[in-house]
Amino acid sequence: MNETKIAQLQEWITDTYGTPEELAHYLDLAIEMLFYLEKDAFEQIEVQDVVTALRGIKRVLG
Repeated sequence: MNETKIAQLQEWITDTYGTPEELAHYLDLAIEMLFYLEKDAFEQIEVQDVVTALRGIKRVLG
């Protein structure tokens, strides 16, 4: 990863989540969801937040 991509990722994390720890929270939730995703296991907004986080990372790294 070059310096430009690193700067973009850091900016995206700050702008979108405020801190890397907050992003880590959503990534941790994403892992949990992959194991337990079934009807009514999570609120729809929780799933949407995780999808948004993953798409954002893909956009920055892609």
